[in-house]
This record gives sequence, structure tokens and C-alpha cells, in this order.
Amino acid sequence: MAQLALVIDLNKCVGCHACATNCKAWNTAGVFGPLTDIEPYSKKPYGVWFNRVQTYEVGTFPNTEIIYLPKSCMHCKDAPCVKVCPTQASYKRKEDGIVLVDYKRCIGCKYCSWACPYGCREFDIREGIMKKCTLCLDRIYNENLPEDERKPACVLACPTRARIFGDIDDPQSLASQVISEFMGYKLMPEANTSPSNHYLPRRQSKIKIDEDVVNVRDYAIVTTEKKVTSYKVLIAEDIAIA
Repeated sequence: MAQLALVIDLNKCVGCHACATNCKAWNTAGVFGPLTDIEPYSKKPYGVWFNRVQTYEVGTFPNTEIIYLPKSCMHCKDAPCVKVCPTQASYKRKEDGIVLVDYKRCIGCKYCSWACPYGCREFDIREGIMKKCTLCLDRIYNENLPEDERKPACVLACPTRARIFGDIDDPQSLASQVISEFMGYKLMPEANTSPSNHYLPRRQSKIKIDEDVVNVRDYAIVTTEKKVTSYKVLIAEDIAIA
């Protein structure tokens, strides 16, 4: 039995929301759509999103930084949403560990939403049912797509390659390897849900400095200082003549 999941590198995420928007675009027109939007440009917009990016400022001034935290269904191994569903509309697939909602069975009671400690359930007001991330089930098994495109829409859209998709229970998979190498962790382990999605922590990066760029910058500073000095001299001369 496999466990498909996402691994998100917080060191690479720049908060561009490409994952969220591409997810919205694919799933609105896909098998698990539509993703309802109600008055999106009003003072009180409402919309269904499978993927959201939260923003946090950490540290103490002046040593502060921004951390972007993309969040979607964690596809927990011990999913509380599945346990509380009275109609068994929420279920976990045995073959790949993906947690799904059977729209035909869902009665919109919101029990699953209350049980999810991550707040990753989305209630569609117009449809009256609960919806959530499916890891783009209709993409990853679609043999009509090229093999390198059989990935969740969010993974394909990420410009910094901060998202990795794969079987975290397979030691040979890239997802499993990066979790091991970069100390990947689970969100809110105290909830005892064993979430499948992992995050790679922020870490110091080694950046190679381009000497040419440094020289150009220094030249610009020196040139600017010379211009300012010359300007002051001209003003002084004008005052003396006057």
C-alpha cells in the first residue's frame, strides 16, 4: 500500500500563490469541480479553494522574516474526518492513501470540517457539500497526459520547485528521500492524525556571490559619491560668484 503526499520546502516557497491559482483552475473544470466563487470582488468574497497559502512574520525587529505556509488536505493516515462522517462520504483509498469525498453521499453536515485540526475542508455553499484537495486524482492516473505531467496541478505550477509529489512510504522515492535528508516534519503531530503531507524547514542557504555584480555595485556607489561631490562644488562656486 502506497501513501501519496506532498512535501513542501518552506525554504523555497516565495508565497506567489501559483499553486493555489493553478489548483483552482484545474479543479474548477475538472472532475472534482466546480469550485464556487461568490462575489469575488466584493467586500465579503467567498470562494472554495483546495489550496491556500498562509503568511506569517516571525522574529523580532530588525531580525524578522516572512514565512509562507501553503496548506491543503494532509491526507492523514488516521484521518479524523473519515471517522466522524455519518454517511461515509469521506473515505481513504487503500491503494494510494488519498482521502476523498463522495459528493453523492455528502449531506453537508460539516462534521468533517469540525474534526479536521488543519482547517483544510472547504464547504461549497452553492452545492451544499464539502470539498477538499484530491491530489489531482484525475491527473496523476490520466494516461492521456505525458508522464511528466501526471502530477498535482500545484506541483506543476510552482516556479521555485518548492513542492514534491510522491509516495512517502517508498524509501526510493524523491519525496521520501528529501524528508529524510532535510528533516521533514509533520504539521501538528500532537493532533495524532499522522498527516501524510510533510514540510521541509527553513534553513541557511549557501549563496555564491558573483564578483562582477559586486564590482558593478561598488562602481555605482563610487560614481554616485563623485557626482554628489561635484554637485556640491558647483553650488559653492555659484554662491561665491554671487
